[in-house]
Amino acid sequence: MENKREDYVLDDSVQPFCAQTTDFAPSFIAEAYDNVAKKFKEVNLESYRGKWVILFFYPSNFTFV
Repeated sequence: MENKREDYVLDDSVQPFCAQTTDFAPSFIAEAYDNVAKKFKEVNLESYRGKWVILFFYPSNFTFV
């Protein structure tokens, strides 16, 4: 069977999810490094309700240099 260029065209009616600036972040619990305490701790978004928060997600290996 021969592959044609049309076989690789994405369907424009299906858009991948992309968060917008007006979207609420989903509730989560994650492990994070606390630079003040010099240790890892568990954080959750609910504990920051009513405060300004910047979420930073790095999609690759984020090693300490």
